[in-house]
Amino acid sequence: MDDESVNVVTPGDCICIVNETCTSGDGTYCVGEYIFSSLTGFVDYKDDKNNRIVEVKGFERSLVPVVGSVITAKVTAIRRRFAKCAIYCIEDTVLKEPFRGIIRKEDVRLKDKDRVEMYKCYRPGDVILAKVTSMGTMHSYNLTTAEEELGVVLATSEAGAEMVPTSWYEMMCTKTFLKEPRKVAKVVPQNFTSKNFNKLQKE
Repeated sequence: MDDESVNVVTPGDCICIVNETCTSGDGTYCVGEYIFSSLTGFVDYKDDKNNRIVEVKGFERSLVPVVGSVITAKVTAIRRRFAKCAIYCIEDTVLKEPFRGIIRKEDVRLKDKDRVEMYKCYRPGDVILAKVTSMGTMHSYNLTTAEEELGVVLATSEAGAEMVPTSWYEMMCTKTFLKEPRKVAKVVPQNFTSKNFNKLQKE
């Protein structure tokens, strides 16, 4: 391993600029003019004739979200145009450490995107099912709930009680029977299992 390959990177780290003599290889991906790491490991360079291939050699095989993955996450913060999430499960696998996720206003619903109000769709502490659409910035993943099967699956009311869905737009407090707006998942898929729920209850 030469001096250029001793850098340790994590998923989402920018490694270098793509050019005519430098291309993306295993363990990396391109966004625009830059090559990013998709693994935690060492940067390695392979010379192939007049081309240099940038690769990342992972420390170990670890599970990371990829485009199309259905994930289980907990909403951590709400802003006017987006919600921040902590990703705890990928499909039916519970992660050792959470990844960061972002749901933007335009990715909440399939219809009436201009009418979406983030605080009427999610609240901090809500457990949601979402799908990964792309790698974001600062080691985060862009998520969407713009499918009927995606959205809030577990929520706690303002009174601190469990909530149950009454429609695809509302959930009801089991203590006060008051309703609160949410973007509710139409069906809880099989990948939302009891171990996912137990993990999130402890966080």
